Parts: sequence; C-alpha cells; structure tokens
Amino acid sequence: MPKILMSGNDAIAEGAIQAGCSFYAGYPITPQNELTAYMANNMEKRGGVFIQAEAEVAAINMVFGASAAGARAMTSSSSPGISLKQEGISYIAGAELPAVIVNVMRGGPGLGNIAPSQADYFQATRSGGHGDYHCIVLAPSSVQESYDLTYLAFNLADKYRAPAIILGDGMLGQMMEPLKLTTQGPKLKAKPWALTGCKGRKANVVKSFYLGEGDLEKLNLKLQKKYKEIAAKEQRWEELFLDDAKVVLVAYGSMSRIARAALKVLRGKGKRVGLIRPISLWPFPKKAFARPKNKYLVIEMSYGQMLEDVQLTLGGRAKVDFLGRSGGGVPSEEEIILKVNKIYNG
Repeated sequence: MPKILMSGNDAIAEGAIQAGCSFYAGYPITPQNELTAYMANNMEKRGGVFIQAEAEVAAINMVFGASAAGARAMTSSSSPGISLKQEGISYIAGAELPAVIVNVMRGGPGLGNIAPSQADYFQATRSGGHGDYHCIVLAPSSVQESYDLTYLAFNLADKYRAPAIILGDGMLGQMMEPLKLTTQGPKLKAKPWALTGCKGRKANVVKSFYLGEGDLEKLNLKLQKKYKEIAAKEQRWEELFLDDAKVVLVAYGSMSRIARAALKVLRGKGKRVGLIRPISLWPFPKKAFARPKNKYLVIEMSYGQMLEDVQLTLGGRAKVDFLGRSGGGVPSEEEIILKVNKIYNG
C-alpha cells in the first residue's frame, strides 16, 4: 500500500475513522484544530456523525451519550480544553463506558501558548477528574504512530470499557510525515450493555450514581480489579541498546525523537547510551526497567512529571538525573549530549 503525506492531527483523525469511530464531538482550540476540521470534512461522508459542540463540557457529555448508546465515540482538544472535560471523563470512567479523548498538548499553565509541551502528563496519568479511576494513556512519537495508536485506543477502550487518551503535543500534531494506512477495517464487537432499547430483553442501565450503602464501593472494587488487569497486560514501550548501556535515556512522544538523535551521536562517539521510550504512559511500562542500569536521564517538555514514575519504578536502585523545559521550551539535542557527557564522565 502506498504512503501518503499527512500531519499528526490528520493521522489521528483518519485512524479514528478507520477504527470505526461513528461519533465525534469537539470544540476548536489550537494546536489541534486540523483534527476537528478533518472530522468535519470526513465523518458524514463516511457514515459517521460530526458535531461542533458549543463548549468543551458539552462535547465530552455528548461523547458520554453516544458511547452509552453503543457508538465508538471520540473528542479532541488541547490542554485547557481537556481540563474542562475532566468531570465528564470521570463520569465516563465511573459508568464504564469506552471513549477516546485526544490531547494535543500546548504550553501552560493557564491559556499559555500554542507551542509543544508535555506538561499534562500528571493530568492524564493521574486522571485529572474526581474519584479513584484511570484512563489508558498512549503517547505516539510519529505520524504513523499517531494513526496506529488511535486505532489501538478504540480497541482497548472497548475491550476494557474504559476511557483511553491519546497524549500528543503541538509539534507532533503539526508535523507532516509519510503515513501507511495499515489497518483492514474496524474490529467491532457487540455491546450487550449498550442503551439500544430494551424490547425483548432486560433493561440496561448506564450510570455512575450509587446511593445504596456499599454499592459505590463495590463499583470501585470492580474498577480496581480491571485496572490491575490493564496494568499487567497493556504495558508498551520501545527500547534501544539496553544490553550494554551505561546511561539510559528515558523520553516519550516527540521528545523521544530528539533523544534518539542525541543517542545516535553519543554512540557514534563510543558512549554506551541506551533509550527507553514509554508508549503507554498509563499503565507505565515498569517491565522496561526490570533490569536496572546504573544511571538514567529522564528528558521531558515539563519539569519532572514522568520523572516521578521512573523514580517510583526504580525505587532507589539507580541514579536518576533529569533534563526538562516547559512553556514551549524544548530540550535540544546539544543539551542532551552535554548532560549525558556530564553524567557519563561523573
């Protein structure tokens, strides 16, 4: 199959349509507007429903309703817009509904700017809404992965009846790369729990509201059992040169591309440097750190958010250094090389 040139935003949208997304509701915000525009131009033509909601809060609640009715549903936004969706995401998790939420991160806090950032890591992986719940979080690092992981997100959301987040950033959303449309149609299964009318069967109920004594705790125990299963089965990562590495770089998303370029230079100069690229941010790929090395360098477009997961995973078994910038600042290849040389020689 020939490749086509496509942006990361468009690739996410096309991946969603290929996965069988039949309902999209969103509200414009840069730097993800191309995604919304792509869905506006294509959903109706290809048998789906597109709604530009009156607000981010409205969009996530429309996704709740569509998912409850059995549709594969998605919304997308950027950092402050995702913040507005948090209550609805918690309702979706509490009602055990599948949904895909895309965050093309921008600089913050506040309105910030439209430059790339990774400062929403805590919000995504710690589930920024209220209550004890988790979202599956996948972080693409290329246009091809933006497409592939979106397709995967729909399947995982349906499999576990849980919200799934695609966590990208403005750099990845705007860049253009060759893309191969690799999927062969959606993997759709019946949803016997969906609200499709109750004629001839027992009525279905979708809710997250439990007032009976002990009922809500039973739901939470059920959710925690599911999250343990996801954590055991759905860890994803890429690793390079771990066997001989003296220093291991840890970076995700578009930041990992810069880390990979620095890695190539450093190994060309004889430095034994490796790379771990988390692909699933929740569950965090703890298995990638099962054979701890002596020294790690975590690199982020934030001020030490994924750093905490690396430190918790290693539990003091290795030295962990950090390099990060935020507010649209991006650690450069040269900064990474300089930092690694200091760690390596130290």
